[in-house]
Amino acid sequence: MFSILTSFLHSSIVQGIPLLYGATGEILTEKSGHLNLGIPGIMYVGGISGIVGGYLYEHFCEKPVALLCILIPLVCSLLGSGLMALIYCFLTVTLRANQNVTGLALTTFGTGIGNFLGGSLLSFFGESGSISLLTIGKWYKAYPAFADKLGGFGEVFFSYGFLAYLAVIIALCAQYFLTKTRAGLNLRAVGENPATADAAGINVSKYKYWSTIIGGMVAGLGGLYFVMDYTGGTWTNNGFGDRGWLAIAIVIFALWKPARAIWCAFVFGGLYICAVLIPGLTSAAKEVIKMAPYIVTVLVLVLSSVRNRRENQPPAHLGLNYFREDR
Repeated sequence: MFSILTSFLHSSIVQGIPLLYGATGEILTEKSGHLNLGIPGIMYVGGISGIVGGYLYEHFCEKPVALLCILIPLVCSLLGSGLMALIYCFLTVTLRANQNVTGLALTTFGTGIGNFLGGSLLSFFGESGSISLLTIGKWYKAYPAFADKLGGFGEVFFSYGFLAYLAVIIALCAQYFLTKTRAGLNLRAVGENPATADAAGINVSKYKYWSTIIGGMVAGLGGLYFVMDYTGGTWTNNGFGDRGWLAIAIVIFALWKPARAIWCAFVFGGLYICAVLIPGLTSAAKEVIKMAPYIVTVLVLVLSSVRNRRENQPPAHLGLNYFREDR
């Protein structure tokens, strides 16, 4: 029984890490007042960018170096997802396009780019088959050797690659930034009332740009984790599933608090795999279980609305473009 429990907790954490990256990135974005529904596409591009960078390094380097095996895909993922977020910023902040439409278009665009590169990369170099970066994937999946000696405790807490721990660190840092720093308070002011923030001398566009771009880069690391750690360096078109949308749901479930998103992501990760782990379920029952994260999110949204506590509500200006001339 104990081994089953530890295996379930381990799998829940593994499934929850990409969700945590996506949720943390989206929280940073939404705190500026922008609703970025392009997070699934940004995570997808973050994953394929890491794959492309890693593949090119393996292809042109006869003796890959461990440090570069980690850094090159990481930097490529950050650049790819950051560029996607920059496109979103330009359209919604500078051109004031509709945020919902722009985000959905970005998701479609990102998925298309990922599938194109994932299906065509090998053919560019006269190769065939599927992309498999086993060497790089091995370094991303590496965990401390002493974890195996600690039994179930080591399996639950220490048997993950560095990106898993980085996700928790980033979420905690984001919580501290939003609640304890002047820049974080300014960002929250921009999301609540950009006109007042502008009148107080805060550069609204600057905060919107930087929070959205950094949030997109954080979300992109979720895609990198999925392809490098979870799948071991292999790429499958459309293999990311609905994890990007689950990350957005976690933002609501966590009530826009990055620290709370940590355990929320792991809960959603557990719900995500319940349908696979519970034996004897019919296909209909499995589909109902897969709906559980979304049902829970709707319930949390309803309860938080009924209680009407301001600290549990989204930023007041979320989803609305700011026109300085209307101030």
